[in-house]
Amino acid sequence: MNYILFDGASRNALLPFTYTRPVAEIRIGIVTIREKWEKYLGSTTSTITEDYLSEKFPMVELEENVMINASYLPSKDLVSMIEKLEFNQAIFYKDEPIAFFVKENQEINFDDFYIIEYTSEVFTVKNTWDIFSKNEQAIKNDFELFTQGRKSQAISKNNNVIAAENIFIEEGAILEFVTLNASKGPIYIGKDVEIMEGSLIRGPFASCEGATIKMGTKIYGGTTIGPYSKVGGEVTNSVIFGYSNKGHDGYIGNSVLGEWCNLGADTNTSNLKNNYAPVRLWSYETEGFAKTGLQFCGLMMGDHSKCGINTMFNTGTVVGVNANIFGTGFPRNFIPSYSWGGNGGFTTFLTKKAFEVAKVVVSRRNLEFTEQDQKILEYVFEETKQWRKGYE
Repeated sequence: MNYILFDGASRNALLPFTYTRPVAEIRIGIVTIREKWEKYLGSTTSTITEDYLSEKFPMVELEENVMINASYLPSKDLVSMIEKLEFNQAIFYKDEPIAFFVKENQEINFDDFYIIEYTSEVFTVKNTWDIFSKNEQAIKNDFELFTQGRKSQAISKNNNVIAAENIFIEEGAILEFVTLNASKGPIYIGKDVEIMEGSLIRGPFASCEGATIKMGTKIYGGTTIGPYSKVGGEVTNSVIFGYSNKGHDGYIGNSVLGEWCNLGADTNTSNLKNNYAPVRLWSYETEGFAKTGLQFCGLMMGDHSKCGINTMFNTGTVVGVNANIFGTGFPRNFIPSYSWGGNGGFTTFLTKKAFEVAKVVVSRRNLEFTEQDQKILEYVFEETKQWRKGYE
């Protein structure tokens, strides 16, 4: 069967992260949503997403196809139901489609489908804050899925370890004189990860391939460090997608960083309001601040955004794509894509300059800033102009 993951109704609620990727490419737990589905299905998948993303993330349509809503994460029960789907059958959770079986080029009208109600518990990612708030459980689920029946690399006796049975270390990982406490949840250390001496880590925790944890780093549970990211200082319940750096002292909590982000030394995020009130977060859907229902919520930062040393982010700050933030004081708690500045005001970060930076940053990881990448970011620049009204 050919499986296609589609963005679904939650795509706009997951901006700014879905400006530059389909919903399926969001990382939560150890791997992306796509990688979870492919592991469960034993099959590759493709994507239905926005037109401007489809060149980089193309759809592969065959004569028979099962469409899957990427904001739903797989489970044994759900996958079992999907694998039994027949033509013109659909699985719904309440009023929303989770999966449906169609033929090539078929027009979709669910009035013509046989609807199967899914009544079990679902695991969804429908808001930006779901990525960190549900990450602890996602790590536990992925740990079981991806380590079952496999043997961990040995843990050096130079490390201080609690609940070693809940720790899995991939080939090539380096860690000495590190404290690993997996008593509250599993710890996954990916291929070629380096955790430098003096680091303190509590599970659930995941560090993905090629990540670096700097000396003396303190990491609390529910945290994922994505591939080839570098992290130092103090981190709580946060997700870093990949190729991003928080390499120095400073605090980040209950936050999500996209790819190719960089936080300057001593950058700090507030994740709790002084009055302990629930946090409101900018919504691209409503063009206002949405209730998260959370008491703890820090920073949401889109791809390629960066901040200078000693930057302070207020509770519940949303930063778009390719923003560059610096200066004293607290910047506003919604910073549009391609903003340049800080508390003293913003100007437009022009694409020519932004792409020059991106090319240098990407080349440092021996990768290429492609024409596809540039086209996507050019589209985001035009798409987000409305938020930069009043800029020079």
